[in-house]
Amino acid sequence: QVQLVESGGGLVQAGGSLRLSCAASRRTFSPYAMGWFRQAPGKEREFVAATSWSADSASYADSVKDRFTISRDNAKNTVYLQMNSLKPEDTAVYYCAAAIRSSSYNFWGQGTQVTVSA
Repeated sequence: QVQLVESGGGLVQAGGSLRLSCAASRRTFSPYAMGWFRQAPGKEREFVAATSWSADSASYADSVKDRFTISRDNAKNTVYLQMNSLKPEDTAVYYCAAAIRSSSYNFWGQGTQVTVSA
């Protein structure tokens, strides 16, 4: 019913920055939480960051803490992931996800490629 569309991926040099966006297609959107995940070749999908939609709460994987920041614009039904000090090991397809009337993520975007060169 709801479509999540990621954008903002691309190719950057190590140490550079990118900001990913994820917009929900429906006009009424009130998830419990929004999150970012990533999957590198040969590896399982891993958690990156998450935020509550209505409260000032955020969590991060240890590997990205102090480098990545998740934020949201409720009026635009959009969640962002600001990625600074990027490393080659951050290279992956990044997916946004929403938990809607669920304690787990049940809606997923199509993913956007992030490539960090050495």
